[in-house]
Amino acid sequence: MKGYLTMSQKETNRLAIMEQILTKTIRQRKAAEILGLSIRQVIRLKKRYRKEGASGLVHQGRGRPSNHRLNEQLVTEAIKTVREKYWDFGPTLAWEKLKKDHGVSFSVETLRKAMIAHGIWQSKRRTRIRLHQMRPRRNRKGELVQIDGSPHAWLENRASVCCLLVFIDDATGELLHLRLAPVESTDNYFEAVRTYLKTYGKPLAFYSDRHNIFRVNTNRSGSSSTADTNGLSQFGRAMDELGIKLICANSPQAKGRVERSNQTLQDRLVKELRLRKIDTMKKANLYLPEFQKEFNRQFGVKPRNEEDAHRPLLPSDNLDQILIRRYQRLLSKNLELQYRNQTYQVQTPRPSYALRKAPVLVTESPNGKVRLYYHGQKLSYRVLSMTPEAQIVDTKNLNLCVDRIMTETKKPFLGALVKKKIYHPSANHPWRQTYNHTLTNY
Repeated sequence: MKGYLTMSQKETNRLAIMEQILTKTIRQRKAAEILGLSIRQVIRLKKRYRKEGASGLVHQGRGRPSNHRLNEQLVTEAIKTVREKYWDFGPTLAWEKLKKDHGVSFSVETLRKAMIAHGIWQSKRRTRIRLHQMRPRRNRKGELVQIDGSPHAWLENRASVCCLLVFIDDATGELLHLRLAPVESTDNYFEAVRTYLKTYGKPLAFYSDRHNIFRVNTNRSGSSSTADTNGLSQFGRAMDELGIKLICANSPQAKGRVERSNQTLQDRLVKELRLRKIDTMKKANLYLPEFQKEFNRQFGVKPRNEEDAHRPLLPSDNLDQILIRRYQRLLSKNLELQYRNQTYQVQTPRPSYALRKAPVLVTESPNGKVRLYYHGQKLSYRVLSMTPEAQIVDTKNLNLCVDRIMTETKKPFLGALVKKKIYHPSANHPWRQTYNHTLTNY
């Protein structure tokens, strides 16, 4: 029968070998070694070649549907489930949910192609990657813990925007602590560190960004805020007393492990909270340990050294006195001091001259309770005046603060959107008069 016959390169090589076998140029054992087949398979190919010619060497399954092809009904049902429950999930996360909760057995690549074909997912164009020098992981768990806060709509429209405080170990990539807080502040970090220290102990170092919570971003070294803590922030002072080194990164790429984990959490954690219909920070914080355990099981790695670098808390590590705002003030002649735009006057039965110019320690707990101490003894006081305090907002929470003010007042913030009054001159104004310009020859 005349016509064209399509053969692969492997089948073409077999054709040349079969010709040599029939002409007895080589033996069947040698042909089997050349083709990488068994002698029995070479004998079967020779019989088919004698009977059918070159077409006998073509694979018998060519042009036929595969015996291992996937049932289209399973893919259709999976796509229907994705549309109903996981419409904004990526292919990988959607496949994990389908495999765990719906018994899907096909591969993630099959789901990705099906989602693209049905318009649920759009393939992303790869951007040019900026290369940065890779820093090797630390050897032991607890040598370096990266910390960061991520303001985001974690509960979507079910609650207001809040901030997730993330503690991730550099050696293992495991999440060591997660906590949702209204804002990224010193008090919230103190509360998160308190829970962390009671769970794991003291790490060798914390690795953070250059937020003013972690370092003093001012050149005025003589100001009262920095003089109280020897140039350290309140968080830096607390870590110094606990013997934990605080390292501030010079760029986001330097602490890329926690930055990448924030991106993963903003995708996976948001969807997990939605599936469980969690609508408050309190309920979310109760669920976070479960999510943290599953995340570490899936993404955690083993450290190069199994020894744990965390150190136990010492009896002298009084967290109630360390993880708290502390400032030093000098009393005036009237035994008064200023703190947060308020005037406090010390009440004491002793003569007033005994405490004049005395250094007093001012502490403020997370609930706003202010206490005064002199040489470790608590002083009683009364508030004389209260002045409205201007709110200082960092760059991370600036947009949230502006949105909150505009929502509460229902007016443009700081008059940014106020229209400028346009001046319209009167009818007899000189601007509206016309003049006849006559050229005169001199």
